[in-house]
Amino acid sequence: MSRAQLFAVASILGALTIFIPKGHAEMIPKQVAPADQRQPHPYVGMWVTADGHIRHNLLPNGRYDEARGNRESAYRGRYEVQGDDIFYWDDTGFTADGKFVEGVLHHAGMNLYRKK
Repeated sequence: MSRAQLFAVASILGALTIFIPKGHAEMIPKQVAPADQRQPHPYVGMWVTADGHIRHNLLPNGRYDEARGNRESAYRGRYEVQGDDIFYWDDTGFTADGKFVEGVLHHAGMNLYRKK
């Protein structure tokens, strides 16, 4: 079976098995949960500016939805969190980043706070 066929079978089964070499001949399988079954990071949820004008909804599936004023879903795309850094890839093609510091998301010159 080719790697592509093995990947397709693993995807259908709902998990990937990654083989990590140990020594010269021994292979130990490691189960990796599908992305939709992994625990979401602690920053998932709604983040808003103090005036409520900008709202970032960080969804558990790695997508975000940004609202601005009365314009819901002004921007959408995917995001990735690495430590306290966040990276955005908008569906229209632009990229951005931000940083979580002491419970505040610093992004594009704005401070966003977790909505409770």
